[in-house]
Amino acid sequence: MAQTAMVRKPGWLNYWGWGSGDMLGAGAQAVITGWLFYFFTTFCSLTAVEAGLILGLPRLLEAITCPLIGYISDNLRHTWVGRKIGRRKIFLLITIPLLPSFALIFVTGQTFWYYLITFIFFEFLYTMFLIPWETLAAEMTKDYKEKAKFAGARMIIAQSSAILASYLPKFIIDNFGGANSANTFLIMAAIFGVLFSLVVILVVIFSWERPYTEEEKRVKPQPLDATTALMIPFNMFRDLFSTLKLRAFRQHLSIYLGGYLSQDIFNTAFPIFVATVLAAGTVFTKSETTTLISGMMTLMYIAQLVSVMIAIQVVIKTGPTLAYRIAISFVAASLILFLTFYLTSPAGFASGLNGINGDLFSAFSQSNLGVIFWLFVPIILAGLGRGTLNFVPWSVYNYLPDIDEAVTGQRREGIFAGVMTLVRKVAQSGAIVVTGWIINQGGYVPQPKDQAQLVQQSPEAIHTIVLLLIGGPILVMVLGMLISWRFGLNVRSHTVLVHEVERLRAGETEPESPENKAIVEDLTGFKYEHLWGRKPTKR
Repeated sequence: MAQTAMVRKPGWLNYWGWGSGDMLGAGAQAVITGWLFYFFTTFCSLTAVEAGLILGLPRLLEAITCPLIGYISDNLRHTWVGRKIGRRKIFLLITIPLLPSFALIFVTGQTFWYYLITFIFFEFLYTMFLIPWETLAAEMTKDYKEKAKFAGARMIIAQSSAILASYLPKFIIDNFGGANSANTFLIMAAIFGVLFSLVVILVVIFSWERPYTEEEKRVKPQPLDATTALMIPFNMFRDLFSTLKLRAFRQHLSIYLGGYLSQDIFNTAFPIFVATVLAAGTVFTKSETTTLISGMMTLMYIAQLVSVMIAIQVVIKTGPTLAYRIAISFVAASLILFLTFYLTSPAGFASGLNGINGDLFSAFSQSNLGVIFWLFVPIILAGLGRGTLNFVPWSVYNYLPDIDEAVTGQRREGIFAGVMTLVRKVAQSGAIVVTGWIINQGGYVPQPKDQAQLVQQSPEAIHTIVLLLIGGPILVMVLGMLISWRFGLNVRSHTVLVHEVERLRAGETEPESPENKAIVEDLTGFKYEHLWGRKPTKR
């Protein structure tokens, strides 16, 4: 419902109620990336190319739907729907009864077009939820510390759901028919679909939209006529590109892409690294290698969860830049250890690894400190860094609409969420395609599906994989750090910014002090006299 002008203070129910939305975000993606390709090629008689097209084509459509939903939700504020229901919550309410359609993707015996359409439909629902949901934390508070707590709650739930998603599908499969029964995938998807709807209900109950000011209340609701509708695409892309004029947003994107692209490259190359380097010289079967990879990834997710809890306090006290630098140092240390393993081939490691049959935690029963060190220390360091890399960008996002308001005099949470999600999806697709192409060019030989033992790769292929795993993440993380080196957002600068925005809203045209002026101009990239929509000339 539309809110009054009274300021509401979020409590722990609001932090966790809103943050539970990432159970849908992380949970859905964990099931999709973990099981869908396998399901299509194993139970639906689809080729690998067809399965790849189904998973890839919706990303192209999201180049339009992500910013479009953000733009429309921003501009529903002065409409009847926006005032009576909510410009964000109207989208959430629409998705609640439709999210169980997730199960339709896992119906066997259908055609390529059936799976493509059902997957596109779910991805559209996913975007319809994700963009408006992401804006709500920025709308519920202007306080720097409270914004960080919202981002922290979100990331803790995201990391927890990733851990759960790695075990829950296997549990369901083991208890409802076995891995070779297609019906268990349908049961799994149905359970997740209902869970998604319940999560959105929690978000609706425990979150609220930005209250109307007295001035906004006097604006009469505007009907959507044909002329306005025709101008939506033009206005949307105008707003889309206008976000890049904001200096803080450009710097933020470098942190965002540096952190997330490094993880995309790592996620693609790491399983192959385990199979070809860590497990080299063992007699592991494919299933034992897969079990080892799964165990190491789960351990990394647990470390990411711990990292997020620590990162919340670091961002609150010092700001996002220091947290980002600490995070990349942990990831870099992890990668250097993996490189050291490759270069030194520690004696006795392969024989010690043979004794655990792929069960990661069985390493402790072997009393082989070398095996324990190389299996646990690098991946834990990677998790400690990656958790913070996940947290920092979405923590910063909550402050961007405040900076943008100083320039435009408008609140545009939706368009920023749309741009971030759009950039993320396009960059992720590119990173995965390029990583796969490099691995293929290095001479990597795919594993035959009817052979239990792993194929021995050539030295050139292994060298390419190692170079990619180590060099790729470090390169993009360092580039992100250099571009964002002078990123000036922290608790003090944000407090000054919010204070100056309130003065601008009250009609002031001059800064309260030269120091305040310098801070606001540094964050926005605009001269003070051009703020609040006054001749927005870029500084």
